[in-house]
Amino acid sequence: MIRIKAGAPGRARLRTHARGQARTGVGLHGDLERSVRRADRPPLRRALSLGLPTVWGAIAITYRMTCPLGQQDGLGPRLVSSAVFLVVGTGLILHVRGTLLRELRQVREVAGAAQNVLLRPLPPRIDGLNVAAAQLSADRGANIGGDLYEVIATEHGVRIVMGDVRGHGLGALGTVAAVLGSFREAVHDEPSLERVLGRLERALARHLRERAKAEHPAAGPDPESPVAEEFVTVLLLEIRRDGEVYALNCGHPWPYRLPGHAAPAAGHGRVERLSAGEPLPPLGPFPLPAELPLVHCGQLRPGEALFLHTDGVEDARDGHGRFFPLPSALTEAVRIRPAAPQFVLHTVLKGLLRHTRGRPADDVAVLVLRNDRPRTSVQQDRPVAQHVPR
Repeated sequence: MIRIKAGAPGRARLRTHARGQARTGVGLHGDLERSVRRADRPPLRRALSLGLPTVWGAIAITYRMTCPLGQQDGLGPRLVSSAVFLVVGTGLILHVRGTLLRELRQVREVAGAAQNVLLRPLPPRIDGLNVAAAQLSADRGANIGGDLYEVIATEHGVRIVMGDVRGHGLGALGTVAAVLGSFREAVHDEPSLERVLGRLERALARHLRERAKAEHPAAGPDPESPVAEEFVTVLLLEIRRDGEVYALNCGHPWPYRLPGHAAPAAGHGRVERLSAGEPLPPLGPFPLPAELPLVHCGQLRPGEALFLHTDGVEDARDGHGRFFPLPSALTEAVRIRPAAPQFVLHTVLKGLLRHTRGRPADDVAVLVLRNDRPRTSVQQDRPVAQHVPR
């Protein structure tokens, strides 16, 4: 796991999961428990932290009230008294500052462990796919925000979700947890992407009802509340063993296909966007239609890669209001070398941070998957993205 910090105050924090084995769920929960234990300070230690400033204050008052030098009005005694109070005040400030920094460090440890449990690091390889993922939070002090992703190998193929919750930062974590938790169960249980999407919709609806009830226990859901306007854009992908890619898109940006070989200097057009018309509406405001348009996106051949992202990438603007040129950044990333997921990820996100001067206005998540499976003896022509008839 690599951490990159950029920018000045209000800076964004970038966390990438590109190399190294992912920790198991048990290990993640163990980290969380250890962090909580460190944050739960013993009563004796708390008493000492409060007692030391009290002792210092008592010493200063005792000096002023009982010491003959402290009661004199001459210039010399006044300078000595001022020096005593200055030393005591400085000690108190340093003590309070140290206590606050320790508390802040402990709170961040707990928050970081909890966020790692929610958006767990991805392994570098999943069923023959080379994987690299990154999360960029717009909120200072948060590792993750309103964007989500997950890649899971199932008997039906490798299934991927990329989503974006309305809003950003820590306030969107509850919705992220509801969607990811449902996806991690549904991908193993449901034979089709359509039924997986239905499970996500029901999980989101339950979460929003519970949240609305908690915020409005007496009056019920308020139409004017932020909960009533909550929505999530979702892109579901299924990469089968033969490399065929199928998708369901609910208001999310379509991914890009990256070539499996280095593109020449003038090789624009090598990077192509998978698009098959208008996506479905985001989950939340409207129910899913009875017939879901499963899209066949062609074949991901060995060496080729998919670049998935949230709208925070293409919507990022510089100081002049210009959008981040994602297609150009992807073309440049694969111009010299093949689509190496880690290199593509770092190239795009470093360019994004330069474009926004380290201050993106929205959360950003990117996911790169390259097909490293052995090449079959017979390669079919890549079909054009199309709707799959039911």
